[in-house]
Amino acid sequence: MTGTGHDLRCDDLRLAYDAKVVVDGLSLAIPVGKITVIVGANACGKSTLLRALARLLKPKAGTVHLDGESIFRLPTRDVAIKVGILPQSPIAPEGLTVGDLVARGRYPHQRWFRQWSPEDEAAVSSALEATGTTDLANRPVDELSGGQRQRAWIAMALAQGTPIMLLDEPTTFLDMAHQVEVLDLLATLNATDGRTVVIVLHDLNQACRYAHHLVAMAGGTIVAEGAPADIVSEELVAKVFGLDCRVVPDPVAGTPMIIPIGSRHRGTLVHAD
Repeated sequence: MTGTGHDLRCDDLRLAYDAKVVVDGLSLAIPVGKITVIVGANACGKSTLLRALARLLKPKAGTVHLDGESIFRLPTRDVAIKVGILPQSPIAPEGLTVGDLVARGRYPHQRWFRQWSPEDEAAVSSALEATGTTDLANRPVDELSGGQRQRAWIAMALAQGTPIMLLDEPTTFLDMAHQVEVLDLLATLNATDGRTVVIVLHDLNQACRYAHHLVAMAGGTIVAEGAPADIVSEELVAKVFGLDCRVVPDPVAGTPMIIPIGSRHRGTLVHAD
C-alpha cells in the first residue's frame, strides 16, 4: 500500500450546521504523500473542514474532490478504501473488544466473494503492534482508560490501510510520551508507506515539528498555509490564537517553537545575547 496518486482537495466550500455557517469560501489542496496539520483556535472550523474532507458533512456550496471526482458522488466503499477518518471522541458499541474494533477497519476490503483473509489478519496484528495495544485485544473498549481507548481507535484507522488518513486531534487524552509515540508513528507511516496524512492538532509546537504543510485557520477561513518555517511568526500566532508569544528555533528539530507570553511575564522578557 502506498499513498501515491490519490488527490484530495476542496473548492470554495461553504459548511454549516443548520443555519450556522462555520466555513465559507474555503479552498485547499492536500499535498499528496505529505503530512498536513490544520491548526487554529477553538470553533475556527478546522474539525468541520476535516469532516467535509471525509465525506461526513455535505457542503452547502462548493465540493470536495477525490482523484478528480466529487467525493459525494463516489460509492461509499470506494471512498472508504482510499480515505480513513478518526473523528473526535469516537464511541464504540458497548462490550466491543479492542480486537473486534480494529478488525472493523478491514470492512471496506470485504466482498461477498472475499471474506476474512490472512491479509486482513496481518493488517490487524500490525496495527495492534504499532499502537501498543496487542495486550488489550481481548479487553472491552469501554473499560479502557482514555489513552488506551484513543490508541485502540488509531489502530482501527491503521488497519483500514487507506492511502489517505484524516485524524481529528488523535493525541487527545494521551500523556506527553504517548502523544509523541502517536505522532512518530504517523510520521513513520508517511515516510515508509507514502501515506497522505491530515491531522487536526491543538499543540502548535507539535504541529510545527511534524507537519510538512501547515494550515492555519481563523473564523472559518485559511489565514496562512505552507511549510511551518515559512509561515509561522509571532504575528501569525497573534492573529490566529490571539496570543502574544516569541518564536524561536526548536532546539531538537530546528522548526519554529512558540513560547507563550502571559500577562504575568509581559515586560520581563529575557533576551538571549
